[in-house]
Amino acid sequence: MPIRLPLFRKKVLELLSSTDETKVMHISDTPESAYRFIGELIEEVRPEYVIHTGDLADNIKLERRPDMKPLYIGAVRKLARVLKNPGMELYVVPGNEDDPPVVREFFRESVVEPGTIVEIVGRRFALGHTWREVANLDADFRLYGHNFKLIDRGLNGVLGVNFVLLPSGKAYRVKYPGGTDFERGYKMWRGL
Repeated sequence: MPIRLPLFRKKVLELLSSTDETKVMHISDTPESAYRFIGELIEEVRPEYVIHTGDLADNIKLERRPDMKPLYIGAVRKLARVLKNPGMELYVVPGNEDDPPVVREFFRESVVEPGTIVEIVGRRFALGHTWREVANLDADFRLYGHNFKLIDRGLNGVLGVNFVLLPSGKAYRVKYPGGTDFERGYKMWRGL
């Protein structure tokens, strides 16, 4: 079933789906309510790489509510099913609301530390959960999430699902479904 989006988003998805370039998909701070949408994007766009920059179940604030760990484990299990696709390389950076041993249990060799740089089709991607973890790294693209901060050569996965096409280096953003910020626990964006 195709994703139902406004016309301008459909055009971006058509472009992403039809290109022969390598596609890197970047997500961050994902509440469970966004998992289906993420799965549909993966199915439609078929990225070769997916990078998650932390807070895998962002509707569960594990840092503040450790008693919610059983719910968190169930959510991470669901996300692992969505993100594990044959032929797709995955990188996962644990965030402040994640339990690193649980993340490693479900994503094993895909887990990388904040500040890791990976090279994809000759381009360098700095991976971190916060902008501070990538801001000073020598990279073509700095991928992060955690808050709404924007930095030079940065792609913030809180603001939307980012796609980078390689080798051209063109970047596109697809907004998360309505209500995603509410599910993350953000009541509203102040000043935006």
